[in-house]
Amino acid sequence: MKPKQKPHPIPELGRPARRAVLVVHVTASASWLGLTLGLLALGTTAATTGSAVTVEASVRAMKLFADWLLLPVAFLTLLTGLVLSLGTPWGLVRYRWVCTKFWLTVATTTATVFALRPGVHSAVTAVAAGGPLPDAGGVLFGPVVSLSAYVFMTAISVLKPWGLTRRGRKLREPARRAPRDA
Repeated sequence: MKPKQKPHPIPELGRPARRAVLVVHVTASASWLGLTLGLLALGTTAATTGSAVTVEASVRAMKLFADWLLLPVAFLTLLTGLVLSLGTPWGLVRYRWVCTKFWLTVATTTATVFALRPGVHSAVTAVAAGGPLPDAGGVLFGPVVSLSAYVFMTAISVLKPWGLTRRGRKLREPARRAPRDA
């Protein structure tokens, strides 16, 4: 007879639902990574070209990415990651790599809202008024930091390093101590 365990407050996802959410999560995450590569290419072009027309076209394209694509993809990645962590045995705070991904996703989403988008908007405003690109770092720093974070999160998703958190070890202990039937 198996020992009774406390019911999980959130029911586990069934296999079809888990697989569907996983596909959406991986697609959204890959899209976020791709959008960031696109921003980096546009930012590099804006920072290195000698053509005012090319600078303006690059920062305007960055604004389109930042205004219409980045935030929906970021929030979809965050939402599906939460659903997967809470609806599967991985949990949100059982494994260090899951917890790390969650907080990095929150941080990069927040940085997109409060740093990347305002930086791109100020670059567009300055260039559209006929001035030069105010600061090349302003259009390069966000995509470089974001890209580094997304590559790191992708790596830990695949490698799953670091093991259990303290809470994860506590949750595992009762299962190890439970008597086994002969």
